[in-house]
Amino acid sequence: MLFTVIVPVYNRPQELAELLQSLADQSVRNFQVVVVDDGSTIRSDELIEQYAPQFPIRYIYQENAGPAAARNTGAKAVGNETDWLVFFDSDCLIPINYFAQAEELLASRTNIALFGGPDDAHPSFTPLQKAISYAMTSPFTTGGIRGGGERTDRFYPRTFNMGVRSWAFQQVGGFAAMRYGEDVDFSMRVIAAGHKAALLPQLFVYHKRRDTLWAFYRQVWHSGQARVTLSKRHRGTLRLVHLFPSLAVLLLIATLALSFSPYIVWAYLVILAYALLIFFHAWRTMGSVQVAFRALFACATMIIAYGLGFIFAAIGLESDDSL
Repeated sequence: MLFTVIVPVYNRPQELAELLQSLADQSVRNFQVVVVDDGSTIRSDELIEQYAPQFPIRYIYQENAGPAAARNTGAKAVGNETDWLVFFDSDCLIPINYFAQAEELLASRTNIALFGGPDDAHPSFTPLQKAISYAMTSPFTTGGIRGGGERTDRFYPRTFNMGVRSWAFQQVGGFAAMRYGEDVDFSMRVIAAGHKAALLPQLFVYHKRRDTLWAFYRQVWHSGQARVTLSKRHRGTLRLVHLFPSLAVLLLIATLALSFSPYIVWAYLVILAYALLIFFHAWRTMGSVQVAFRALFACATMIIAYGLGFIFAAIGLESDDSL
């Protein structure tokens, strides 16, 4: 079984180096790697040459066209010479037994055409990166609808950790020309074509994500907008859970607007109870008071950004449709 890892990169050579080293440390070498440089001003040619003796790797440079186009370029370069296309983000670290486990799991599940795995925080991550990781995976945020579980919505693999059979990728035509939400759109189209997708919890990755709250805000804002675009492209996929961040934003606005009302104390109590839930759950999950404190700000940033992005796109002030 041959896996082809496809990694789009844009001006992140240090992150790419860490990802490639984690691939070099794999317990098996049943994969090849294609790095697609999406118009970086800081190229990675020399870095790729350093890893060429350790596993098959190629480097493709293209004019900036976005991550979806970069992934399509990598898949096109491989063609039919692989069994599985595996997509990672450049800011991921891959556990040492990832591909050994992938081969074992997929050999016994021949009906699967698309798989994804969860993400986690590596011990080397900064406290803020761990807090952001908590926010993105917590069952008390939108984490449950992103791939951390299958309970709140149908599971759609994301490209920070996604595998698809090469023939299924070709059948649906690869990723659509969307700047945000293109991975969920792709997963939806594969499933709509009649293929089975699965969450494989054993195949997790360490995902760094953003390193500032502002960068995190912008990322999640676009995710909120993308959800509106996805609901238009795929009718019937919008769920009540997708509206929760927007409802939370509206509650916050109402609380601020009615701050002098004698009844507003109940809204404050709801917000306080939620904050305490987040703090103690993050403390228990991450094992650090320092991370739990930052998780309060990370979760607030995530909910407000996603909610506002969704609201703005829903009322037509901004939309991801043309991206």
